[in-house]
Amino acid sequence: MVRRVPSKQRNAAVLRERDRDALKRLGLLLACGLVIACGFVYAGGQHFAALKLGYQTEKLRTIRDELTEEQHRLLLEREAAASPLRLERAARRLGMQPPQAAQIDPLKRSLNNLTNKALQSSGRLSESQPGSTRTSAQPGTKAQLDRKQPK
Repeated sequence: MVRRVPSKQRNAAVLRERDRDALKRLGLLLACGLVIACGFVYAGGQHFAALKLGYQTEKLRTIRDELTEEQHRLLLEREAAASPLRLERAARRLGMQPPQAAQIDPLKRSLNNLTNKALQSSGRLSESQPGSTRTSAQPGTKAQLDRKQPK
């Protein structure tokens, strides 16, 4: 077998000079690598936080849509419950009757009666005057009469 490398090297005594800038370059390379690695970790955290917020937003949108549908259903139910036909049927089941002509605006009627009584007591309005707005008191319903009578 042939040996290509001599057993004793002639340049064994030559010492290589230490490169002081190499240590600086190595430190700078390490610092840049750390900055880049931290940037990747931060970007990954931001990405996963954005995904989490996206899922939460989608969940909240579905809840909002469900609540909107429920609100719409409740509005329709309220409108159906407050319809005049349904209210009239419920009132008849409770034993109520449609209002009489005298009961339609009791405040106006009582105001007119009070005005007429005050004018009669002062002598300004008489039965013979034309255009007199005097109205006769009309009897109320049985429930109104029962409330007026002391027990």
